[in-house]
Amino acid sequence: MSTIALMLESDGPGGAERMLIQLAEELRRRGHTVVPVGPAAGCGWLAGELRSRGFEPETFRLRFPFDPGCVMGLVRTLKRRGVGVVHSHEFTMAVYGAAAASLLRVPHLLTMHGGLGFADRWRRRAAFRWACRRSRAVVAVSRAGALALSRRLGMPAAAFTVVPNGIRPDQPSGAEVKAELGLESGALLVLAVGNLYPVKGHAVLVRALARCREIPWHLAIAGRGGEAEPLTRLVADLGCTPRVHLLGYRADVADLLSAADVYAMPSLSEGLPLALLEAMFAGKAIAVSGVGGIPEAVRDGEEALLVPPGDDLALSTALDRLLRAAPLRARLGATARGTAQSRFSVEAMTDVYERLYA
Repeated sequence: MSTIALMLESDGPGGAERMLIQLAEELRRRGHTVVPVGPAAGCGWLAGELRSRGFEPETFRLRFPFDPGCVMGLVRTLKRRGVGVVHSHEFTMAVYGAAAASLLRVPHLLTMHGGLGFADRWRRRAAFRWACRRSRAVVAVSRAGALALSRRLGMPAAAFTVVPNGIRPDQPSGAEVKAELGLESGALLVLAVGNLYPVKGHAVLVRALARCREIPWHLAIAGRGGEAEPLTRLVADLGCTPRVHLLGYRADVADLLSAADVYAMPSLSEGLPLALLEAMFAGKAIAVSGVGGIPEAVRDGEEALLVPPGDDLALSTALDRLLRAAPLRARLGATARGTAQSRFSVEAMTDVYERLYA
């Protein structure tokens, strides 16, 4: 068995962080020792979650955009913990993890979850290509992500290995959620899960639902971020305040899904989002933007209704169909659950990563 470092530059409650937790637990279940590594100056959410699960996370400190001291600190930490494989996630740790692994002469693997903002600067593109050359494998979580990396970096598509994210769903109970939201009899709950950033498209979702006033819907959005105030103003301007519930960060996503009738993901950009996979495992009817790796996970009219990103009219039409037709919701949800169970389990994801480590 190996001692594997899982390194990530961010530590808030997001998709990459939750994927890292799932991977860490499954690797440990298979007998590996896992050393999570995250930022010393972060919010601490990820480290706290890992400690609560019995892991002993380490930290790194990045003082400057180019910080050789950070590399040497990582080398000391990884050597002290006896790490034999370094698995970095996202751009910053891809570069610093590759440098530390090279100095330690241990294998390095990197996974990109969908963000391409780093590629806007040529120095960062050059640094990433350098990290790729020093990595045993460069992973994208979807074919669309691999193609986007290939185009932006001028690298062959064959340089990237696609490993879809996988999860192990929690056991839910939605009764308390419905009571918390004060849903009246007959009300239909639309749920969206995602940090409150413009790229998540929550404003598009609010405008779409505002077109469906004759249907007794409620919308719950679980996530934190800087868009809370603009969303609150938009909801008030549209006269939907009693129907929209901004929940902030929630750890009980499985319970929220259990209470929901429809899951909506109006994102403008995505990789292969864990929140979508959770909704699929929960057997929910889904309305989702056809961006990134999403069309690789769900087919229009089979597991979900796909709409163009940013199109509130198309999203409104899809939501209207789902909210009015319980048989359609049931059919889409059942197909989505079957697809999730066959393709997106944490076991299937970890099988591939184990082969890459070895």
